[in-house]
Amino acid sequence: MKRSNILQTLIAGGLVSALLCGGAHAATAKAGAQFEVAERYALAGAERWDYVAYEPVRHHLFVSRDNHVQVIDTHTGKLIGEIENTDGVHGFAFVQDRKLGFATNGRANTITVFDLDTLKVIDTIKAAGRDPDGILYVPALQRVYVSNGHDKSVSAIDVATRKVVSTTPVGGKPESLAADNHGHVFVNVEDKNEIVEIGAASAAALAHWPVAPCEAPSGLAIDAKNNRLFTVCANQHMMVVDATSGHAVADLPIGGHPDAAAFDPALKLAFSSNGANGTLTVIHEDDADHYSVVQNVQTLEGAKTMALDPQRHRVYLVSSKFGPAEAATAQNPHPRPTVIPGTFEVLVAQRK
Repeated sequence: MKRSNILQTLIAGGLVSALLCGGAHAATAKAGAQFEVAERYALAGAERWDYVAYEPVRHHLFVSRDNHVQVIDTHTGKLIGEIENTDGVHGFAFVQDRKLGFATNGRANTITVFDLDTLKVIDTIKAAGRDPDGILYVPALQRVYVSNGHDKSVSAIDVATRKVVSTTPVGGKPESLAADNHGHVFVNVEDKNEIVEIGAASAAALAHWPVAPCEAPSGLAIDAKNNRLFTVCANQHMMVVDATSGHAVADLPIGGHPDAAAFDPALKLAFSSNGANGTLTVIHEDDADHYSVVQNVQTLEGAKTMALDPQRHRVYLVSSKFGPAEAATAQNPHPRPTVIPGTFEVLVAQRK
């Protein structure tokens, strides 16, 4: 064989080997993305719920239950405490260096501040707007950000003084929040079908990014390394958006009524919890601009929110069985199905 032909053969073989190895690595990564519901924890009560949040230092799971919070030890699945008087509780944020937790109370228009070790309430902050809902702590900024659902704004709370230090109009109903490593906070604006970028230093809305064909975006997560936002939408889309430009880079199919998104950076997996279908959609980040749905894990109808433990690669979801809706009234013309007592539970999804 001529020297040139030998060289070509070696190069071709090397390319083939590289392609095969690359494909093998991709296949291995996706094979490791297979999840199943491995554990279930029963919880008492017939109250409805909203967000759940995982606190990684003490391995506690916080579950909002209408007017109180249930706290579970995730190692045992046992209820270890409750936080009372949280009327219309929605979401949670944890400030580890101060051992503080923050919970938004939508009907009370307050934020409850509690000790993470004892769960005792130590402060109540009056919200800067009505219906405080989504909440996020940004350690680099020492700020807790709160979505004021009925006031079309996002407020920042200084964690040292526990005072509201700024409020930013966002033009619509704000939902979940995320932050990058460059001083920007992002929020889904549900009734405008857009993501708003907020500059932390200026407390100004820097950009409004449409996320069509997404409708009613709710849950939001971020891959901070690659500057990619994951927003889940009521019309069964997950949009992946460039957090530096606002351009959509991918559109993935998910289930109905999603209300939370999460991203596991070690596994390169994005998640959507879908309440209408009772599924957890698992999406693999092949690279910053390419994504693929690898699984739809069966969960429970109504399991619309979730919390991620990125160390143990677990996803926590909650739901119950439902009974008939109560009779419609002038105050509540569209009542939701009732929760059947004794059926509420926490589901733990983890890798097989």
